[in-house]
Amino acid sequence: MKLAILEPLGIDNASLLSLLREQIGEQVEIVTFDNRDEDPQALIERAQGAQMVVLSNIPFGRDVLQNLPELKMICVAFTGVDHIDIAYCKEHGITVQNCAGYSTVAVADLVFGFALNLARNIQTCNQATRQGLTKQGLIGYELCGKAFGIVGLGAIGQRVANIANAFGCKVYAYSRTPKQVPGVTMVDLPTLLKTCDIVSLHVPLNASTRGMIGKNELAMMKKSAYLINTARGPVVDEEALAEALKAGVIAGAGVDVYEEEPPIPYNHPLIAAPHVIMTPHVGFATEQAFEKRAVIVAQNLKSYLAGKPINQIV
Repeated sequence: MKLAILEPLGIDNASLLSLLREQIGEQVEIVTFDNRDEDPQALIERAQGAQMVVLSNIPFGRDVLQNLPELKMICVAFTGVDHIDIAYCKEHGITVQNCAGYSTVAVADLVFGFALNLARNIQTCNQATRQGLTKQGLIGYELCGKAFGIVGLGAIGQRVANIANAFGCKVYAYSRTPKQVPGVTMVDLPTLLKTCDIVSLHVPLNASTRGMIGKNELAMMKKSAYLINTARGPVVDEEALAEALKAGVIAGAGVDVYEEEPPIPYNHPLIAAPHVIMTPHVGFATEQAFEKRAVIVAQNLKSYLAGKPINQIV
C-alpha cells in the first residue's frame, strides 16, 4: 500500500510522518513532497502507483484521476471538496474523505478581523496616522447593537454567531436546512440582506450557491452594510461586487476567497474597487489549524485502512 502526500500540510515533515506512523504503523509506504504543484501532469507523476493520496485545495479533476488506475482513496486536507471530481470518484469507487472542522476557529477569527477592520477603519486609520493626519472622517461604529447576518449555519457559521452574540450584536441567519440556534433569529435570505449591517457568508460551493450573491442581492443590502466572504469565491459575483463598491451600493467588503486561488491577476475587478479589504485565502491558515488538520488526516487514513472511513464524502 502506497500513500502520496501531494503537497506540504503546514507542519514540519518529521512531525507529520511521526503522527502518521503512530496512527497507521509501518504497513504503508509514505511519499511526501516539499512544494505545491498544481500542474496536472506533475500531480499524475506524484500520485502514480499510490492507492491513497492526500491533498488540500489543489484541483484534482478527471484529467488527473483517469491516469491513476490504482487510486482507491483521496483524503482532502480541506473542508470543501468542490475542487475534486466527485462524480468520477463515485463512478470508480474512490473513497473521498475531508477534514471538516479543523479551521472552524481560524475562519471565524478572520471574520471578526474583517468586521472590526471595516467597522473601525483600522487600515485607513493606520495610513492616516503615518501621513500625519487625524481621525477626521474616520469615525467608526461599535459592533454592539448592530444586525449581524450569517448565510450558512454550519460549524463555522454557528461559531461566528456565538462570537457575534458576545459582541452584543443582533444575530440573524439564513440556512437552507432548518436549524434552531440559541441567540439566532432565522430569516429568509432577502430579509437578512435587507436587515443586516454586516453579512458574513459561510456556505459550501455547489450548484445552488454559485453566484448566490450577485447584483440583485447586493442591491437589497443597506448602503451602510458590509459583506464578508470567507466561504468560497464563486459564491459571490466578483464583477457585481466590484461595481457595487464603486457605486456605493454597499459600504465595503472583506474578501478572503476568489473565483481562482491566489495569486489573483493584477486586473482582478476587486483590486480597483474602493473600501474592500483583501486577503489571499488565509482564513484556514493558522498554526493551530494546521496541527488539527494533520491529526484529522491521520485519523482519516487510519479509519480507511480499518474499513470504517470517517468524514466520508463518497
